[in-house]
Amino acid sequence: MATIDDFYSIIPAGGVGSRLWPLSRADAPKFLHDLTGSGKTLLRATYDRLTPLSGAGRTMVVTGRAHRAAVEQQIPELDDANIVLEADPRDSTVAVALAAAILRRREPDVIVGSFAADHVIDDERAFRRVTTEAVAAARAGYIATIGITPTEPAIAFGYIRAGEPVGVEHAPHAALVEQFVEKPSAPVAKRYVEDGDYLWNAGMFIARADVLLEELAKEEPELAAQVEELAEAWDEPARRGPAVDRLWPQLKKVAIDYSVAEPAAARGRMVVVPGDFDWDDVGDFSAVAKLHNNGRRGRLAILGSEGTVLADSASGIVVSQSKRIVSVVGIHDVVVVDTPDALLVTTTDNAQRVKQVVDAVRRSGNTDAL
Repeated sequence: MATIDDFYSIIPAGGVGSRLWPLSRADAPKFLHDLTGSGKTLLRATYDRLTPLSGAGRTMVVTGRAHRAAVEQQIPELDDANIVLEADPRDSTVAVALAAAILRRREPDVIVGSFAADHVIDDERAFRRVTTEAVAAARAGYIATIGITPTEPAIAFGYIRAGEPVGVEHAPHAALVEQFVEKPSAPVAKRYVEDGDYLWNAGMFIARADVLLEELAKEEPELAAQVEELAEAWDEPARRGPAVDRLWPQLKKVAIDYSVAEPAAARGRMVVVPGDFDWDDVGDFSAVAKLHNNGRRGRLAILGSEGTVLADSASGIVVSQSKRIVSVVGIHDVVVVDTPDALLVTTTDNAQRVKQVVDAVRRSGNTDAL
């Protein structure tokens, strides 16, 4: 499959991944870890997955200043002009819109695609095929998203309700987005999967940069104007610093789902292309265990090789980052994460609750552990 000449990839590389604490920390967030055993961090795997689509040198990474060195180490071929450093996190709207605004000034007709740095996709050929359809829909003036065909009634993901096909050339599966739905309860998720019109919301957005920014301006005009002002100064270092110092503290924190996707869907400007490939946002240790155990229960996955892990009649996952001996005996669906300064013990069924532990540690003032 040939590269797409007018396409540019954006990788927002932010967020700590607090449900993966104590493995994922502020100074070593989720996207800088190899959670699959492939030998690549999630960030590097994302970059490699996108390069065949957008071409060499046509990927922009948006990340925090503290992670610049790590990003450059992971992707040494990344051009300095394609690293956008955030003064501090301002959620996904700023990350994606600022990158889009910078790229539009360099290339007025560019189509951009935003893909999180910390997702896992196995079937890359299917991913490229679906993304090519989404680009075709974007070229026709829509904002496109890729919805993942559900394999189970998951409650950890949002859902997208797909409507009628839009009949875009080269995008035969693109359908209008009728509704974005927040994470449902288990009975509702089961109904969604049985219905057949609902897809998992993977947070991938593809659009002409000018269309994306136009939609943002309709919903968040002040934020859109600030982003445009930043982008205008971005490629001139002498102007960038003063603009960031003045404007960044004023930028509204809002997810792109609320500032662009949902309003665009309400205006009939949003389409979804179903993705028939395995996808996981690796949101907690239960998901990591599934990856390593091929989705089967009854096995014990071991991640890391610092210490020695001894197991007998145990299943779940052990992450070993200390030199201690970890023994797990007669416990099923366990999660043990052993690091030099913190130990987590829970079960795969309670893996989503780790975020509450992180909140408690933060309230205790022990921020060194975060």
